[in-house]
Amino acid sequence: MSFRLSQRDKDIIAFINQFRAVDRDSLIDLFFKQLKSPVNACNSVIVRLYRLGLIERTQQYSPTVYLPVDAKIKKNSQKILHFLSILDIYKQMYTYSAPKQIIVEDKPTGRKGGIEPDLFCIFKGSPFWIEIQRNQYSEQKMQAKINLYEEFFFSNEWKTLHWQPEDQSAIFPSVILITPVRYAVSSDHIRIIQVASIHELMEKYKNPSKQHEAKRKVNSSFSGIKINLS
Repeated sequence: MSFRLSQRDKDIIAFINQFRAVDRDSLIDLFFKQLKSPVNACNSVIVRLYRLGLIERTQQYSPTVYLPVDAKIKKNSQKILHFLSILDIYKQMYTYSAPKQIIVEDKPTGRKGGIEPDLFCIFKGSPFWIEIQRNQYSEQKMQAKINLYEEFFFSNEWKTLHWQPEDQSAIFPSVILITPVRYAVSSDHIRIIQVASIHELMEKYKNPSKQHEAKRKVNSSFSGIKINLS
């Protein structure tokens, strides 16, 4: 059977492949919101793509969650909630500015045991590695996570990552911990920001008097990096 995909069809398939699990309401918000009947339009498109075998779905959740056709996670896996939490952070960012260079479950070291942030992106001109903490961990475990970032910082391997700017010095991303709990973690070399949501991040940096709350002492080689989310 022959069929032609619209650019929106291709964008939806690529988006689902990128984020691994995408609920129907998020597809409506991101791809159909501007239409007169966004729900009907979305339902028509995604049902067609599903019947063509171009996306998978699981009805274990409400609204329905759509998956890549080659998804390696079970349709009732808790991993789906993990991917949906990453998608939620992306959507929060999108309300302010579309993130760029998105990498879901980034593995910048290329080695097992290295840092594995849930999300990398460039947001409002600044690079970020984002860790989403859905569960509460011990402060020792969280500091160990930060220590891995420091190890990567000193390796200098990050300077050759593909998204680094070509016309200026390499930038080590700030690390955002999305968590309702504040951990007593610190670093003398990387910037750590702890917030409960991207909305809180934007509020914090909108008010200059609060910016010092997110700052940590930084190495002189890091001094050229600024975060201006206004």
